[in-house]
Amino acid sequence: MLTITSKSILEKLNAYLNQEITLAQLVDWAETGLIDPEIPERENVDLIMDTLMYIGAADSAGFPLTWDVLTEFFEKLGGKVRVIVEVVA
Repeated sequence: MLTITSKSILEKLNAYLNQEITLAQLVDWAETGLIDPEIPERENVDLIMDTLMYIGAADSAGFPLTWDVLTEFFEKLGGKVRVIVEVVA
């Protein structure tokens, strides 16, 4: 059983954006989380399940992880997006 919280979703999305995990790894994590999630009572279950379902289908054309989609997830889950660009010489 995988404990899923808003924070854990934010951490995974951040890891994806920073290229620490691949899209395939993110999708696999979300699909695993959908099987038998443990969601603490303090969390918004509907928001977490909706987010996991979208991420779990993000490897298909119908559910792209666009910048708009990702920033919406961050905002709804209580996160804040900040972009840092590293210039490689």
